[in-house]
Amino acid sequence: MLSKWRWRLLEFSRLLWVRATLFGVMGGAAALVALLIDDIAFFQGMPPIGADAVEHILSILASSMLAVTTFSLGVLVSAYSSVSGGATPRATRLLMQDSVSQNALATFLGSFLYSMVGIVALSSGAYGERGRSVLFFLTLLVILLIVLTLLRWIAYLNQLGRLGETTTRVESAAEQALERRAELPALGCRPLTDAREQIPERAAAISHPEVGYVEHIDLAQLQDLASKADHDFYITALPGAFIHPARSIGYFAGELDDRVLEAVRGAFSVKAQRTFDQDPRFGLVVLAEIASRALSPAVNDPGTAIDIIGRLVRLLVKFNARCEMERQSSGVTLKYDRLWASPLELSDLLEDAFTPIARDGASLVEVHIRLMKAYEALYHLLGTTARETVSRHARVTLERAEAALSIEADKVRLRQVAQRLLSRAEGVEESQE
Repeated sequence: MLSKWRWRLLEFSRLLWVRATLFGVMGGAAALVALLIDDIAFFQGMPPIGADAVEHILSILASSMLAVTTFSLGVLVSAYSSVSGGATPRATRLLMQDSVSQNALATFLGSFLYSMVGIVALSSGAYGERGRSVLFFLTLLVILLIVLTLLRWIAYLNQLGRLGETTTRVESAAEQALERRAELPALGCRPLTDAREQIPERAAAISHPEVGYVEHIDLAQLQDLASKADHDFYITALPGAFIHPARSIGYFAGELDDRVLEAVRGAFSVKAQRTFDQDPRFGLVVLAEIASRALSPAVNDPGTAIDIIGRLVRLLVKFNARCEMERQSSGVTLKYDRLWASPLELSDLLEDAFTPIARDGASLVEVHIRLMKAYEALYHLLGTTARETVSRHARVTLERAEAALSIEADKVRLRQVAQRLLSRAEGVEESQE
């Protein structure tokens, strides 16, 4: 996991205004570079270009780029509203961090500032004959960059803000977070599977003064603290956990003083909202929210919920396969030997993924049939250790559906599908007894 300051720098670089400012400065600097050309012998043979010709091109460029930038901002605001209303507000963050839209806006803004700086410098007579020639050829390169960016931007607008593209974006973010967690099941720490048994009684609980969600943990800082004190630190609030002053973020077995408290609390970054990067469960939660919104009476789109169920199964199967591959290749990776953290629990992942869909689609037989088929796939693909958890969720889902379905034929149809899974699960339990 990244250190706190590298994490902050990464978050800062994803802001739209940061990239736009960088491109704008580069655009203005490119126009000013031509002022230095007159003194360089390499450019002595360049053909002369009239000031009026260059200024006319820059004027057209400035006016058009201002209009395109304004239009693109309006498109982005509309896309944000569409994603927030059509999918879920939690997915808007991914769209705001999209590199394609940020690069397009930054290119348009940078071209506008390049044109404005060039016009001002030309009007003041700052360019010499060779400087105007270089400015002309630089302008041609800027026009080529604008054309390429516009073509990519136009193609991208066809899918920007659409529900299918949004769910794909959320699935990708969830897959990346799950993959990182599969590589480090306990964040590279020792696995904390039973807190009551593994945390020493003498260990002191540490809370955080803020209220919010854990966004990032600087594990290297905690490891350094625990190594110097020669005592272990037990993390009880992983990224995505909701914390407050009454809840502990960890337990420290060494001497607890103000210095230790400040260091531990400083290693935990707390924000008002959850993020996708270090919180693999959040991606599943957001996908389930999209499905729940689609199942609301106002939207009435069970097809989207069925699509989400398929995506959730794909994510869980990939996560399990990556975990198995990591276990077979090199065993559990231990980077922080003085830290303890809980690995992801399958029951929590299934709860985040399927319970909201089963609740909000309780009266739709087609949704529950797809849920049962999803449970059946997970029962076979996640391994023997997961079968009890999967079958338990299948039983609860069947009970929820039977309480909500009003037609007996739908109940019979659902029982037939569920029986394929539940009969296997009951047979396994009997053989174990």
